[in-house]
Amino acid sequence: MIEIQIPGLRVLRVRTLVLDYNGTLACDGALLPGVSERLRELSKSLDIVVATADTCGTVEQAMDGLPATVHNLAMRQDRSVDEDEAKARLVRALQHDVVFVGNGRNDAPALRAAALGIAIIQAECAATAALVAADIVATDITNVLDLFIKPKRLIADLRV
Repeated sequence: MIEIQIPGLRVLRVRTLVLDYNGTLACDGALLPGVSERLRELSKSLDIVVATADTCGTVEQAMDGLPATVHNLAMRQDRSVDEDEAKARLVRALQHDVVFVGNGRNDAPALRAAALGIAIIQAECAATAALVAADIVATDITNVLDLFIKPKRLIADLRV
């Protein structure tokens, strides 16, 4: 767990970091540079979960051997739930301070449901709905992951 006192707001007690895959951790299905090292470091303090519709069909192979639980929504049995609701349901089910990071329209409900939602704009761009739903917007996944390695950066972003 990482505990972060946000002046004027509250104490965040983050146990789980939930990440979208394509457009967030990966571009065109390939894991972005610097991600695997940071996930290994963060896994010492946080549970890492990847929740994805797996647009490119590469998440299982790319995440193999990394300290993360993958929820591949494209392979789920219950097709009656939309991907956006499935991601939000996952975040709500954790019942503690969860951080969610994503870029797609289908990430907006999970960004709103999380204790801290971070939208990211990288090479695959971002949906306006994700930006509006987020507490923070970033332009590089390594910078996002570094927020939890160096939490004073989060304090600077969120303090009242």
